[in-house]
Amino acid sequence: MSTNNLLSRISIDPNICVGKPCIKGHRIWVSLILDSRAGGETIETILEAYPSIERDDILACIAYGNKNE
Repeated sequence: MSTNNLLSRISIDPNICVGKPCIKGHRIWVSLILDSRAGGETIETILEAYPSIERDDILACIAYGNKNE
């Protein structure tokens, strides 16, 4: 999946989560996923903790973080 396609999975809406970047359709912050990865969590363990998201959502969070470094 291309970076642009991944980034389309991220939403920024001032009326949702005070405008923090979230996984589209969820109230799961990008920063929460990135902090989990930085803390050593694997994609699989994150998916177990948040069964409503998909692997591409996690990859979208990583792409968003890379874009905004």
